Amino acid sequence: MLGENAVEREGFGSRLGFLLVSAGCAIGIGNVWKFPFICGENGGGVFVLCYLIFLVIMGAPVLTMELGVGRASRQSAVCAFKTLEPRGHKWHIHGYVCVIGNALLMMYYTSVSGWMLNYFVKFLMGDFAGVTGEGVADVYNGMLADPGQSLIYMAVTVIIGIVVCARGMQNGLEKVTKVMMLALLVLIVILAAHSLTLSGAAEGIRFYLLPDFERAGKMGLWNIITAAMTQSFFTLSLGIGAMEIFGSYMSDEYSLGGEAIRICILDTFVAIMSGMIIFPACFSYGVETTQGPSLIFITLPQVFINMNGGRIWGACFFLFMTFASFSTVTAVFESLVAAGMDHFEWERKKSSLIWLFILLIGSIPCALEGNLFSGVKLIGGKGILDFEDFIVSNILLPLGSLTFLLFCTIRYGWGFDQYLAEANKGKGLKVSPKLKYYFIFVVPVLILVILVQGLL
Repeated sequence: MLGENAVEREGFGSRLGFLLVSAGCAIGIGNVWKFPFICGENGGGVFVLCYLIFLVIMGAPVLTMELGVGRASRQSAVCAFKTLEPRGHKWHIHGYVCVIGNALLMMYYTSVSGWMLNYFVKFLMGDFAGVTGEGVADVYNGMLADPGQSLIYMAVTVIIGIVVCARGMQNGLEKVTKVMMLALLVLIVILAAHSLTLSGAAEGIRFYLLPDFERAGKMGLWNIITAAMTQSFFTLSLGIGAMEIFGSYMSDEYSLGGEAIRICILDTFVAIMSGMIIFPACFSYGVETTQGPSLIFITLPQVFINMNGGRIWGACFFLFMTFASFSTVTAVFESLVAAGMDHFEWERKKSSLIWLFILLIGSIPCALEGNLFSGVKLIGGKGILDFEDFIVSNILLPLGSLTFLLFCTIRYGWGFDQYLAEANKGKGLKVSPKLKYYFIFVVPVLILVILVQGLL
């Protein structure tokens, strides 16, 4: 059970594969339906500057630690902590929390990813032809209210994701994610370029990216700082071992600091370019921007159905969104499949099959939230999706990141010297030993601020 005899598994076939798969795990729905809105609301370029600062001083360092635990142990989370922790310590308990967190994340994320696929099909098949005004909201509400649609697209997402992982690291996850991520990057550039050709695009870009100190002043400096801190933290999906597993597959050729920065750059590029699609289009058609599902499923479809070739542009946008969400799905599935392989010594196909049934069953409540389970309210009056998201995003991610941070920096864990040696293996940007006390005393405070903000 400790992983010493765990089933041997592949590593990445190339550095590009590692970067695209890891970035694919970080790049998700939040990049599109949250980052642009928060950026515009918090003074445009003022927010972007704060976001980039916190990404460098907090997000990237914690990312190197999660990758470092994976690469040093060559195991998934539970066995990784068992391998690296001092004798008699119980850090590996967090490995079990990681497995639970990844599973809980997928129990609602697969439904949302299914919505993206559903809308891609709707635009491709011309279902929005002739739909105007409130009819767009009716399409969205009708999708949620139909248990058949919700279950089918959720199940398709789970089945395809598990099949990809069952094919292996190089022939499955790496190969498929390379295609998806390269297609995603091409699509986002094409969509952004098209938005910039629309009348009124310049006004949207000014609102989105130029520093607006008047707007920033209304929001308040502290609110902007905490918003930037929170977004820079959550964008990398840290704390529940979703990134740790890819450290276990990566080579020693390049340092973790350099690879972490590259992942951050790819993630930030997609986040910023998403706003380049959304704001010019919304300003051109006089549509108010919002965040969350209403932006993606109501606001933007209203824009697409009013522009020339809107059926094509809508299909391209939701194909992009499908790739963004599905790259996260397959990456997190791999963490779960690998946990079964390492901890229980299951063969990859057996682990994949077991997780297929667990995730299909576990994802049903969220898929039925908009219809058969619409009356179900959990703690705080939250629906199923919001409650599961709150547990993962507001509790497990910050607490998990704090655990990885302390494990890598204090002598009662793996220890700073061991972490530093692992992080600085290979060519590329090195982590300075002078950062030790910054990591021990400053970064935990930043994470605790995010935890408190989330709970409040």
